[in-house]
Amino acid sequence: MAAIGFDVYGTLVDPLAMSEPLGAVAGKRAGEMAGLWRAKQLEYSFRRTLMGAYENFDVCTRDALRFAAASTGVELSEDDEQRLLGAYLDLQPYPDVVPGVERLQQAGHFVVAFSNGVEASLRELLDRAGVFEHLDGIVSVDGIGRFKPHPDVYHYLAEQLESPRDETWLVSSNYWDVLGARQAGLHAAWLRRDPSAIPDPWGIAPDLIVASIEEFARRLA
Repeated sequence: MAAIGFDVYGTLVDPLAMSEPLGAVAGKRAGEMAGLWRAKQLEYSFRRTLMGAYENFDVCTRDALRFAAASTGVELSEDDEQRLLGAYLDLQPYPDVVPGVERLQQAGHFVVAFSNGVEASLRELLDRAGVFEHLDGIVSVDGIGRFKPHPDVYHYLAEQLESPRDETWLVSSNYWDVLGARQAGLHAAWLRRDPSAIPDPWGIAPDLIVASIEEFARRLA
């Protein structure tokens, strides 16, 4: 049986769905602002790891929101900011998540959420989304103070799961995450939620490319 870490943002829930609550402050630019918010959120996590200046993902998310608002000419009140950060905990799961994870559980696999996110925030998000009850736990990078795709983070996942690296899986919709896991010696499946997504030409390939978690469960079996 396998030990499996599922990425959260973009894999279990869709952060770009924030365009809906952003509509109240950004209007027609809500989709643009949601995309920029997500891009800067990731950029800030990458930069903080490289700089050795770790702040948790909630801080990166807040700072990215402020940047996205300023870049799109949106003035956020303190209430607006708190409402939007709260909405980030209400993201809904993709339709394949619960049935796919249930199938993995029934097959005896050990399944956790593995994320740059803060454990308490992840727990609240996944509980509201009806996903947490189907998982065996959460592994957050807060425990190591670095963000994906630093190799130490993937090694930390294997350690937390008490699983050899070459028997530990990452499942992620983010190709950079897949590359990080493979480079660190883990197995990785690319959940290609966007059929038009193109892999980075780094000469490192995922073990599996799947269109849904249910397909991953079938092929892992």
